[in-house]
Amino acid sequence: MAGRIDVFWHEGMLKHDTGTGAFDTGIDPGFLDVLEKHPENADRVRNMLSILRRAPISAYVSFHSGRPALISELLTFHSQEYINELVEADRKGGKVVCPGTFLNPGSWEAALLAAGTALSAMKHILDGNGKVSYALVRPPGHHAQPTQADGYCFLNNAGVAVQLALSSGCQKAVVIDIDVHYGNGTAEGFYGSSKVLTISLHMNHGSWGPSHPQNGTVDELGEGEGFGYNLNIPLPNGTGDRGYEYAMTELVVPAVERFGPDMIVLVIGQDSSAFDPNGRQCLTMEGYRKISRIIHGLAKKHSGGRVLIVQEGGYQVTYSAYCLHATLEGFLDLPKALLDDPIAYYLEDEAFTVKVVESIKQYHQEKIPFLK
Repeated sequence: MAGRIDVFWHEGMLKHDTGTGAFDTGIDPGFLDVLEKHPENADRVRNMLSILRRAPISAYVSFHSGRPALISELLTFHSQEYINELVEADRKGGKVVCPGTFLNPGSWEAALLAAGTALSAMKHILDGNGKVSYALVRPPGHHAQPTQADGYCFLNNAGVAVQLALSSGCQKAVVIDIDVHYGNGTAEGFYGSSKVLTISLHMNHGSWGPSHPQNGTVDELGEGEGFGYNLNIPLPNGTGDRGYEYAMTELVVPAVERFGPDMIVLVIGQDSSAFDPNGRQCLTMEGYRKISRIIHGLAKKHSGGRVLIVQEGGYQVTYSAYCLHATLEGFLDLPKALLDDPIAYYLEDEAFTVKVVESIKQYHQEKIPFLK
């Protein structure tokens, strides 16, 4: 019997206006007739919302309203000084907090709603009202570190939700991040904790400046009590469906099995897809289905089927919505796909990815105590 997915959403998140320019710069270079919307724009989320309401998966979806986060809830992950900076920037009418990341009028309200909506989705699970919750949120959050914004992110939506789970009785949580970029903010927030295993599968992009000092390399393993509980899986460009499935099977599943979480958080970004302007990883709808089926299997074994899914990137306005549909299908135990892939005909060669994954596996087995 197929399950159901509880979707948490609030229209106020559409008020975050990121503007136009040359890609994500917000700048008119003076020689383009057509300036495009910033990649993280409201249209991408409107399509995700509409596909959940009107596409085949709508029969399996229940909608719930999100709400703004309280400052006290933000302080479970972020510093008081950083939150004060954001509040002051909003009071003054906005600020470019780092390259490509604009706090404009309406942005702070949307950020509070994104964090609060993730909290509402987590609480729904913790209260026993459902097994799988999806927080459809923007602005995204996984680059937001405890003391600074980064990469279109102000508040770490998944981070505050994990803290709620821990404070509500969960002993151990795992965060599996499949956005195309390293979930550096989430990793930073739990870098010293052995209660949260953070796993990030991402394009091998390295640091992109002061706001993102982390490299996402395999040697960023955590520190102190958290040593060994941050697993980075930088994958080669063009990894594709089979390469991601191999990485999940060979690296993610064994780590989660050994760790034994009682809560699973899946951080998704459809910027890992074959057609995204921000990524080069070539996942298709079927790749997303396979990943979520694997995670659903882990959840049924370790967390009583409980999974919180938190939205991050995904910037191809049409295909991101299709890939979201496929991701959620993977949690429904359906005999066949509900929605066909309209455009994915990408030939794959996973040979190089297999070599990379095997080298990461060997490194993990040598360096990480709980995997030895």
